[in-house]
Amino acid sequence: MTNNPGFNTLAVHAGAQPDPTTGARATPIYQTTAFVFNDADHAAALFGLQQFGNIYTRIMNPTQAVLEERVAALEGGTAALAVSSGHAAQLIVFHTLMQSGDNFVAAKRLYGGSINQFGNAFKSFDWQVRWADPADPASFEAQIDARTKAIFIESLANPGGTFVDIAAISAVAKKHGLPLIVDNTMASPYLIRPLEHGADIVVHSLTKFMGGHGNSMGGVIVDGGTFDWSKSGKYPMLSAPRPEYAGMVLHATFGNFAFAIACRVLGLRDFGPAISPFNAFLILTGIETLPLRMQRHCDNALAVAKWLKNHDKVAWVSYGGLESDPNHALQQRYSPKGAGAVFTFGVKGGYESGKALVQNLKLFSHLANIGDTRSLVIHPASTTHRQLTEEQQIAAGAGPDVVRLSIGIEDAADIIADLEQALASA
Repeated sequence: MTNNPGFNTLAVHAGAQPDPTTGARATPIYQTTAFVFNDADHAAALFGLQQFGNIYTRIMNPTQAVLEERVAALEGGTAALAVSSGHAAQLIVFHTLMQSGDNFVAAKRLYGGSINQFGNAFKSFDWQVRWADPADPASFEAQIDARTKAIFIESLANPGGTFVDIAAISAVAKKHGLPLIVDNTMASPYLIRPLEHGADIVVHSLTKFMGGHGNSMGGVIVDGGTFDWSKSGKYPMLSAPRPEYAGMVLHATFGNFAFAIACRVLGLRDFGPAISPFNAFLILTGIETLPLRMQRHCDNALAVAKWLKNHDKVAWVSYGGLESDPNHALQQRYSPKGAGAVFTFGVKGGYESGKALVQNLKLFSHLANIGDTRSLVIHPASTTHRQLTEEQQIAAGAGPDVVRLSIGIEDAADIIADLEQALASA
């Protein structure tokens, strides 16, 4: 292997070695709750963060550790923390950054569940979200004040599949000394590596393209190692002495992977959204084929988008891979290998026609997920974004006529044939 292995090699090998006891080549599923200490001093060193090792699967597990190292390698980060879901990853990230009364600025085009989490659930912690237009970096700057702690965007926005100018928004974050958090779920590191464009933290729902088979839940936080957590004094979880660890200052102790450590020992430890070893194993297995799957997803999605664009029952198609799409220049800049698998289109006839189309599809599975090997469909206004007002739905790219597709890896001709019969029936 070369000193600088390529993406495909990392997807198969990063973080993994044959099991030293049995010689097993696949990473074992360490299905255990706890781990035996060598002696009392060893136990004390582990609990005091003076030595790395396994204590309890709620905090870390060897199967999970391989997954974390692999994702960190694929994203180009210094360290990672795997948790039970993408939502759990976001909770742990903001718990590490925020204090009561603080705010953060988020793109208003996000997954509907994130909009709900930020706008409603986070209020219980007295964390406030301020919304900005991802197409207008200046709108982020307009929302920043002395209590702002971060900026949050998606690299490829859900549900519309629109690309975001990460570097431009990173410039705003850097100007104000704020970390930029990028949800890279829709793109995966195969298409976009946000840390290379100025992000400081990357999160994923591993449930989606990384796992890729619709069989396991997981989330991950990747520490870019690029942010100075001590400079401003605004991040006491990292820059102030921690009473749980005898006054240890995490940033001073752990340097460029301190954020990942803080998320583990101050967030995951106490809130407990641990990923199961079995789910970590399934997601690891999925990641081995990530480059192959993502390219097929992109190739199929482009073929489907081109076909839909010319259909007389389709009002519009939003897919950055189309040369006529307003997002095409950003797609070419940030994701030249493809525009992803997820996009939206509008059905003539609006809300009822959108629902009817979904009901008439046969190959597509109607469910609230993306990133499966199978083609998936949903009508966001009646499902994932139903809790929002129509105005909020439209702002999020999930208006009444919108249908979201997650194109799978089946034969493109079969995917198109299913859409053709469903549009004819609708």
